[in-house]
Amino acid sequence: MKRLAFALALALPLTAQVKLPPYTREVLPNGVVTYYMQRTGLPLVSFRVLVKGGVESDHPMVAGISSVTAELLRRGTAQHTAEQFNEELDGLGGTFGAGAGDDSTSISAEFLKKDFDRGLALVAEAVLHPSFPEDEIHKAVARRVDGVKSAKDNPGAAINPFYRSFFFGAAHPYGHPADEASYDRIRKEDLVDYHEQMYVGHNLIVIVAGDFDPVAAKARVAATFGAARAGNAYAWAAEQPVFDKGPRVLLVDKPDATQTYFIIAQPGVRRTTPDRVPLNLLNTLFGGRFTSMLNDELRVNSGLTYGAGSSVQMSRLTGAIFISTYTKTETTAKAIDLALDVLKRFHDKGITAEQLASAKAYVKGTLPPRTIQTADQIANVLGEMELYGLGRDEVDQFFARVDAVTLEQANAAVRRYYGTDNLTFVLLGNAAKIRDVAAKYGPKVMERPARTPGWTAM
Repeated sequence: MKRLAFALALALPLTAQVKLPPYTREVLPNGVVTYYMQRTGLPLVSFRVLVKGGVESDHPMVAGISSVTAELLRRGTAQHTAEQFNEELDGLGGTFGAGAGDDSTSISAEFLKKDFDRGLALVAEAVLHPSFPEDEIHKAVARRVDGVKSAKDNPGAAINPFYRSFFFGAAHPYGHPADEASYDRIRKEDLVDYHEQMYVGHNLIVIVAGDFDPVAAKARVAATFGAARAGNAYAWAAEQPVFDKGPRVLLVDKPDATQTYFIIAQPGVRRTTPDRVPLNLLNTLFGGRFTSMLNDELRVNSGLTYGAGSSVQMSRLTGAIFISTYTKTETTAKAIDLALDVLKRFHDKGITAEQLASAKAYVKGTLPPRTIQTADQIANVLGEMELYGLGRDEVDQFFARVDAVTLEQANAAVRRYYGTDNLTFVLLGNAAKIRDVAAKYGPKVMERPARTPGWTAM
């Protein structure tokens, strides 16, 4: 209800060029980058703290440590036990969440305006002074180990880590998703060392958005996060090429499966690619909305699946462009072949002027409700701008950039990024029934059981 009210308060006419509200950016003496975006009308304030690194900073031996650290921030601090922290949070009617993405750990919280000081103090305490109690560590690790094991009985949950491991490879920062062994190796000293290295001034971005007094807010943020140890900024990993040597196939065997889940991937782009706007439009048409080419062919026209889509991964390092869906075991070949046929037609024929106009209208119409209407959404945008070195024109000029994409530019991007040769296939299903199907798509099929430990190809 709070978020809906804020969305209505910040709603923008879709015919107008969207603009970020005014904000200020400052850097504290210890290196903490701070943003303040004041928005009156609803007595709520959102805090977002980004810690640079995220999954990229995980050592393969303890993959998942960034995520476990994030979870444990509220499970005991220098001043509160886990139960006391939750009671304090509930007493304020606030929210608190944390998680690790490819490039950063994100901590978000929301409080009433009147509770600004107490809310900020609680957030800063969790971020800067977690105590990592042994019992909470054991519970968190045990839950995650059980979660990995359970995921292997759920093809929809398991397909993505199998794909990431196979597509990127273990040497790539995105190619070693956390598994049973890496979680089980995490000890308190690992968490303490990780926190001491990563949760430092030169690695923090703090964003305050909503209804607050700017002068008082800046003083309070400076007093709390300004006390963090300066430390050193995380040294980003060097760009690494992703697979580019022809088709590869991984078959993950789940003997009791009655459906085949599959992903077809190829090398993509970075978050800062100059082609990010054309790719947004193209993915919308190809597989990014319900009325997409993939969903029309695989669901609406053929009935082979309940849904098919595509994604363009835009992280700090080069990611993937991939198709994902599932189908009955007996229609595996038909569904994959149809997906490849849609991809080939997309690459060979491109799009029409009418399709481009439709994608532009859709993307412009969905931008405000998805990204810039609530305080926490705007905080997320400001965090991405800082994290990836983008300017405010990423939003302020977005509609103009969408409008400026020509049909010739769009079709050039189709040919550049949506190829048909350099593909990686990951199939998860009953191998005995789809082994011959998998062999159609590459010169060699790597096969592994779904339930054995780890995610890597064997």
